[in-house]
Amino acid sequence: MIPKQGLNVGGYRGERVDIEQLLRRALLSGASHGWSVDTLSRAERLPIYALRRKGSAPDLRVYISTGIHGDEPAGPRALVEMLEEDQFPGEFSYWICPCLNPGGFRMNRRENADGIDLNREYLQPVAQEVQSHILWIESQLGFDVTFCLHEDWEANGFYVYELNPDSKPSLAEGMIEAASAVCPLDQASEIEGRQAVGGIIRPSLDPLTRPQWPEAFYLMQHKTRLSYTLEAPSDFPLSVRVTALKAAMAEALRRLRLGAVICDQ
Repeated sequence: MIPKQGLNVGGYRGERVDIEQLLRRALLSGASHGWSVDTLSRAERLPIYALRRKGSAPDLRVYISTGIHGDEPAGPRALVEMLEEDQFPGEFSYWICPCLNPGGFRMNRRENADGIDLNREYLQPVAQEVQSHILWIESQLGFDVTFCLHEDWEANGFYVYELNPDSKPSLAEGMIEAASAVCPLDQASEIEGRQAVGGIIRPSLDPLTRPQWPEAFYLMQHKTRLSYTLEAPSDFPLSVRVTALKAAMAEALRRLRLGAVICDQ
Protein backbone atom coordinates (compact mmCIF):
# COMPACT_ATOMS: atom_id res chain seq x y z
CA MET A 1 0.00 0.00 0.00
CA ILE A 2 1.25 3.50 -0.87
CA PRO A 3 2.43 5.42 2.24
CA LYS A 4 1.44 8.96 3.14
CA GLN A 5 3.52 11.62 1.40
CA GLY A 6 4.07 13.82 4.46
CA LEU A 7 3.32 17.01 2.50
CA ASN A 8 0.40 18.35 4.50
CA VAL A 9 1.80 20.51 7.29
CA GLY A 10 -0.75 22.95 8.67
CA GLY A 11 -3.01 22.46 5.65
CA TYR A 12 -3.22 20.92 2.20
CA ARG A 13 0.11 21.07 0.32
CA GLY A 14 -0.48 18.44 -2.36
CA GLU A 15 -1.28 18.39 -6.05
CA ARG A 16 -3.73 20.89 -7.53
CA VAL A 17 -6.18 20.80 -10.43
CA ASP A 18 -7.17 23.35 -13.06
CA ILE A 19 -10.81 23.77 -12.02
CA GLU A 20 -11.78 25.71 -15.15
CA GLN A 21 -10.48 22.90 -17.34
CA LEU A 22 -12.32 20.32 -15.22
CA LEU A 23 -15.57 22.23 -15.53
CA ARG A 24 -15.16 22.42 -19.32
CA ARG A 25 -14.62 18.67 -19.36
CA ALA A 26 -17.74 18.16 -17.24
CA LEU A 27 -19.86 20.17 -19.66
CA LEU A 28 -18.44 18.40 -22.72
CA SER A 29 -18.99 14.95 -21.27
CA GLY A 30 -22.45 15.96 -20.08
CA ALA A 31 -23.39 17.03 -23.59
CA SER A 32 -22.09 13.71 -24.94
CA HIS A 33 -24.11 11.60 -22.50
CA GLY A 34 -27.46 13.33 -22.39
CA TRP A 35 -27.14 15.59 -19.33
CA SER A 36 -28.94 18.91 -18.94
CA VAL A 37 -27.02 21.82 -17.39
CA ASP A 38 -28.21 24.45 -14.90
CA THR A 39 -26.08 27.49 -14.02
CA LEU A 40 -26.55 28.21 -10.33
CA SER A 41 -24.42 31.34 -10.00
CA ARG A 42 -21.21 33.01 -11.15
CA ALA A 43 -18.92 33.23 -8.15
CA GLU A 44 -15.66 35.04 -8.84
CA ARG A 45 -16.53 34.95 -12.58
CA LEU A 46 -16.54 31.16 -12.51
CA PRO A 47 -19.98 29.59 -12.95
CA ILE A 48 -21.33 27.00 -10.56
CA TYR A 49 -23.00 24.29 -12.61
CA ALA A 50 -25.40 21.47 -11.89
CA LEU A 51 -26.00 18.57 -14.27
CA ARG A 52 -29.23 16.59 -14.44
CA ARG A 53 -30.20 13.40 -16.23
CA LYS A 54 -33.50 11.56 -16.07
CA GLY A 55 -33.28 7.80 -15.91
CA SER A 56 -34.91 5.26 -18.19
CA ALA A 57 -36.83 3.89 -15.20
CA PRO A 58 -36.49 6.81 -12.78
CA ASP A 59 -37.56 5.11 -9.57
CA LEU A 60 -34.40 6.16 -7.75
CA ARG A 61 -33.15 9.73 -7.44
CA VAL A 62 -29.44 10.24 -6.75
CA TYR A 63 -27.71 13.49 -5.80
CA ILE A 64 -23.91 13.88 -5.88
CA SER A 65 -21.84 16.96 -5.11
CA THR A 66 -18.22 17.86 -4.60
CA GLY A 67 -15.76 20.74 -4.63
CA ILE A 68 -17.26 22.72 -1.75
CA HIS A 69 -13.74 23.10 -0.32
CA GLY A 70 -11.16 24.57 -2.68
CA ASP A 71 -8.28 22.54 -1.26
CA GLU A 72 -9.92 19.16 -1.98
CA PRO A 73 -9.21 18.44 -5.66
CA ALA A 74 -9.85 14.70 -5.74
CA GLY A 75 -13.65 15.01 -5.64
CA PRO A 76 -14.12 17.21 -8.71
CA ARG A 77 -11.62 15.18 -10.69
CA ALA A 78 -13.21 11.88 -9.68
CA LEU A 79 -16.68 13.10 -10.59
CA VAL A 80 -15.59 14.50 -13.94
CA GLU A 81 -13.84 11.23 -14.80
CA MET A 82 -17.01 9.33 -13.90
CA LEU A 83 -19.00 11.62 -16.20
CA GLU A 84 -16.52 11.09 -19.02
CA GLU A 85 -16.60 7.32 -18.51
CA ASP A 86 -20.42 7.36 -18.22
CA GLN A 87 -20.28 5.35 -15.02
CA PHE A 88 -23.79 6.28 -13.94
CA PRO A 89 -26.40 3.52 -14.43
CA GLY A 90 -28.93 4.73 -16.97
CA GLU A 91 -32.03 3.65 -15.07
CA PHE A 92 -31.48 6.15 -12.22
CA SER A 93 -32.12 9.91 -12.26
CA TYR A 94 -29.21 12.12 -11.18
CA TRP A 95 -28.52 15.62 -9.93
CA ILE A 96 -24.78 16.37 -9.89
CA CYS A 97 -22.81 19.43 -8.75
CA PRO A 98 -19.20 19.02 -9.98
CA CYS A 99 -17.77 22.03 -8.08
CA LEU A 100 -19.56 24.19 -5.50
CA ASN A 101 -16.60 26.48 -4.74
CA PRO A 102 -14.67 27.24 -7.94
CA GLY A 103 -13.30 30.47 -6.46
CA GLY A 104 -11.67 28.51 -3.64
CA PHE A 105 -9.91 26.25 -6.13
CA ARG A 106 -8.33 29.24 -7.82
CA MET A 107 -6.67 30.07 -4.49
CA ASN A 108 -6.13 26.49 -3.32
CA ARG A 109 -7.88 27.15 -0.05
CA ARG A 110 -10.79 25.62 1.82
CA GLU A 111 -12.90 28.80 1.92
CA ASN A 112 -14.37 30.90 -0.86
CA ALA A 113 -12.92 34.25 -1.96
CA ASP A 114 -14.55 36.00 1.02
CA GLY A 115 -12.95 33.62 3.50
CA ILE A 116 -16.20 31.73 4.20
CA ASP A 117 -16.25 27.97 4.75
CA LEU A 118 -19.21 27.13 2.54
CA ASN A 119 -19.74 23.79 4.24
CA ARG A 120 -20.75 25.56 7.46
CA GLU A 121 -23.29 27.85 5.77
CA TYR A 122 -26.38 25.73 5.21
CA LEU A 123 -28.44 26.86 8.22
CA GLN A 124 -28.13 30.63 7.81
CA PRO A 125 -26.40 31.16 4.46
CA VAL A 126 -24.57 34.39 3.70
CA ALA A 127 -22.33 33.27 0.83
CA GLN A 128 -23.73 33.71 -2.67
CA GLU A 129 -22.60 30.22 -3.63
CA VAL A 130 -24.64 28.59 -0.87
CA GLN A 131 -27.68 30.79 -1.35
CA SER A 132 -27.81 29.89 -5.06
CA HIS A 133 -27.22 26.22 -4.31
CA ILE A 134 -30.05 26.09 -1.77
CA LEU A 135 -32.43 27.83 -4.18
CA TRP A 136 -31.62 25.22 -6.81
CA ILE A 137 -32.00 22.31 -4.37
CA GLU A 138 -35.35 23.68 -3.17
CA SER A 139 -36.61 23.62 -6.75
CA GLN A 140 -35.96 19.86 -6.98
CA LEU A 141 -38.00 16.99 -5.57
CA GLY A 142 -36.52 14.87 -2.80
CA PHE A 143 -33.57 12.54 -3.34
CA ASP A 144 -33.48 8.87 -2.37
CA VAL A 145 -29.78 9.04 -1.57
CA THR A 146 -27.15 11.78 -1.55
CA PHE A 147 -23.36 11.67 -1.76
CA CYS A 148 -20.91 14.47 -0.92
CA LEU A 149 -17.32 13.85 -2.04
CA HIS A 150 -14.65 15.35 0.21
CA GLU A 151 -11.06 15.03 1.38
CA ASP A 152 -9.40 15.38 4.80
CA TRP A 153 -5.84 16.69 4.78
CA GLU A 154 -5.18 15.32 8.29
CA ALA A 155 -6.67 11.85 7.80
CA ASN A 156 -4.67 8.64 7.99
CA GLY A 157 -7.00 6.88 5.60
CA PHE A 158 -10.35 6.85 3.81
CA TYR A 159 -13.55 7.14 5.85
CA VAL A 160 -17.28 7.74 5.40
CA TYR A 161 -20.05 9.56 7.26
CA GLU A 162 -23.46 7.91 7.12
CA LEU A 163 -26.74 9.70 7.93
CA ASN A 164 -29.39 6.99 7.96
CA PRO A 165 -32.15 7.73 10.52
CA ASP A 166 -34.54 5.10 9.15
CA SER A 167 -31.92 2.31 9.36
CA LYS A 168 -32.14 1.47 5.68
CA PRO A 169 -29.66 -1.13 4.39
CA SER A 170 -26.30 0.62 4.52
CA LEU A 171 -24.03 1.42 1.61
CA ALA A 172 -21.19 2.46 3.91
CA GLU A 173 -19.54 -0.93 4.41
CA GLY A 174 -19.47 -1.61 0.68
CA MET A 175 -17.92 1.76 -0.09
CA ILE A 176 -15.29 1.29 2.61
CA GLU A 177 -14.40 -2.15 1.29
CA ALA A 178 -14.10 -0.87 -2.29
CA ALA A 179 -11.92 2.08 -1.27
CA SER A 180 -9.66 -0.14 0.85
CA ALA A 181 -8.51 -1.97 -2.28
CA VAL A 182 -6.64 1.15 -3.41
CA CYS A 183 -6.26 3.32 -0.32
CA PRO A 184 -5.68 2.77 3.42
CA LEU A 185 -8.67 3.17 5.73
CA ASP A 186 -8.73 5.34 8.82
CA GLN A 187 -9.17 2.73 11.54
CA ALA A 188 -9.16 5.18 14.48
CA SER A 189 -11.92 4.78 17.05
CA GLU A 190 -12.42 8.56 16.94
CA ILE A 191 -12.26 10.67 13.78
CA GLU A 192 -12.88 14.41 13.75
CA GLY A 193 -14.04 14.16 17.36
CA ARG A 194 -16.70 11.55 16.57
CA GLN A 195 -16.89 7.85 17.30
CA ALA A 196 -15.89 5.72 14.32
CA VAL A 197 -15.97 1.99 13.63
CA GLY A 198 -14.04 0.54 10.69
CA GLY A 199 -13.79 3.90 8.95
CA ILE A 200 -17.52 4.66 9.31
CA ILE A 201 -18.93 7.56 11.36
CA ARG A 202 -22.63 7.71 12.18
CA PRO A 203 -23.03 11.15 13.81
CA SER A 204 -25.93 12.63 15.73
CA LEU A 205 -28.79 13.99 13.64
CA ASP A 206 -30.07 16.32 16.37
CA PRO A 207 -30.19 19.85 14.84
CA LEU A 208 -29.46 21.34 18.26
CA THR A 209 -26.01 19.74 18.17
CA ARG A 210 -25.16 21.43 14.85
CA PRO A 211 -25.18 25.24 15.08
CA GLN A 212 -23.39 25.37 11.70
CA TRP A 213 -24.92 23.06 9.13
CA PRO A 214 -22.83 21.36 6.45
CA GLU A 215 -24.39 20.57 3.09
CA ALA A 216 -25.07 16.94 4.04
CA PHE A 217 -26.96 17.97 7.18
CA TYR A 218 -29.12 20.41 5.19
CA LEU A 219 -29.90 17.69 2.68
CA MET A 220 -30.86 15.32 5.48
CA GLN A 221 -33.21 17.86 7.06
CA HIS A 222 -34.93 18.83 3.81
CA LYS A 223 -34.38 16.50 0.85
CA THR A 224 -33.34 12.95 1.77
CA ARG A 225 -33.37 10.22 4.40
CA LEU A 226 -30.07 8.67 3.39
CA SER A 227 -26.83 10.61 2.98
CA TYR A 228 -23.13 9.80 2.68
CA THR A 229 -20.05 11.99 2.92
CA LEU A 230 -16.94 10.34 1.51
CA GLU A 231 -13.57 11.52 2.87
CA ALA A 232 -10.40 10.65 0.96
CA PRO A 233 -7.05 11.15 2.79
CA SER A 234 -5.35 14.15 1.19
CA ASP A 235 -1.77 13.21 2.12
CA PHE A 236 -1.77 10.39 -0.43
CA PRO A 237 -1.15 10.95 -4.16
CA LEU A 238 -4.02 12.61 -5.99
CA SER A 239 -4.42 9.63 -8.33
CA VAL A 240 -4.91 7.34 -5.33
CA ARG A 241 -7.55 9.58 -3.78
CA VAL A 242 -9.40 9.92 -7.09
CA THR A 243 -9.37 6.16 -7.63
CA ALA A 244 -10.59 5.54 -4.08
CA LEU A 245 -13.53 7.94 -4.46
CA LYS A 246 -14.45 6.45 -7.83
CA ALA A 247 -14.25 2.91 -6.47
CA ALA A 248 -16.46 3.77 -3.50
CA MET A 249 -19.03 5.49 -5.71
CA ALA A 250 -19.04 2.67 -8.25
CA GLU A 251 -19.71 0.17 -5.47
CA ALA A 252 -22.51 2.30 -4.03
CA LEU A 253 -24.18 2.56 -7.44
CA ARG A 254 -23.71 -1.17 -8.03
CA ARG A 255 -25.46 -1.95 -4.76
CA LEU A 256 -28.25 0.45 -5.58
CA ARG A 257 -28.76 -1.35 -8.89
CA LEU A 258 -29.00 -4.63 -7.03
CA GLY A 259 -31.66 -3.16 -4.78
CA ALA A 260 -29.55 -3.23 -1.65
CA VAL A 261 -31.26 -0.04 -0.52
CA ILE A 262 -35.04 0.13 -0.49
CA CYS A 263 -35.92 3.69 -1.43
CA ASP A 264 -39.41 4.80 -0.55
CA GLN A 265 -39.27 8.59 -0.69
